[in-house]
Amino acid sequence: MPQKNSVKHYYENGFYHIYNRGVEKRDIFLDRDDYLTFLHLLKMALSPAPKQGATLKVASGRLIPIVKKNFYLKMDLLAFCLMPNHFHFLIRQTTPTVMTEFMRSICTCYAMYFNKKYERVGSLFQGIFKAVDIDDENYLLWVSRYIHRNPDNFQNYLYSSYGDYLGERHTAWLNTKPILDCFSSAEMRKIPNYQKFVGDEIKEPIDLNFLVLEK
Repeated sequence: MPQKNSVKHYYENGFYHIYNRGVEKRDIFLDRDDYLTFLHLLKMALSPAPKQGATLKVASGRLIPIVKKNFYLKMDLLAFCLMPNHFHFLIRQTTPTVMTEFMRSICTCYAMYFNKKYERVGSLFQGIFKAVDIDDENYLLWVSRYIHRNPDNFQNYLYSSYGDYLGERHTAWLNTKPILDCFSSAEMRKIPNYQKFVGDEIKEPIDLNFLVLEK
């Protein structure tokens, strides 16, 4: 079992659970536009690189800059959940350094947006992100379940990847295949099997208590 809040090895094609929260447990998403902006930053970072000089229009009509670095084909985002004062990612990186570069790029860009919008200064996140390396398939599946069950209303929560796993959305920059492929060899059974795995009130056979963020 990985040690709490630690990464023992940064390695190629490694799977990791990444999480962080707001400084002093403060909220980092205050309204719908904040969630959408963070999701758009993920989209820009994980999609094919846009043309130079392009800008991105979010729902409110504001313009925000594109993430400076692009991570398309360098990293897979397998699952995510954005909560008011923290977030969770499940990722697979192709090189030992791409995860750190990705997190620095996303969090710096979002912090600049947040500080400008709310006229604040200083750090937005509570130190460097936390990460745990995952070297067991069973553990990988249970972490995905933990991430998707984070909200109380996880079945209908808008700001997680669970809707993609149910086939309700098809987010191009999210890769559900490594998780869903573990649930059936028959394509039509993957989604209902995963939905049952996440939805059933069952006790985890492994200790996930060290992942719980105090709210």
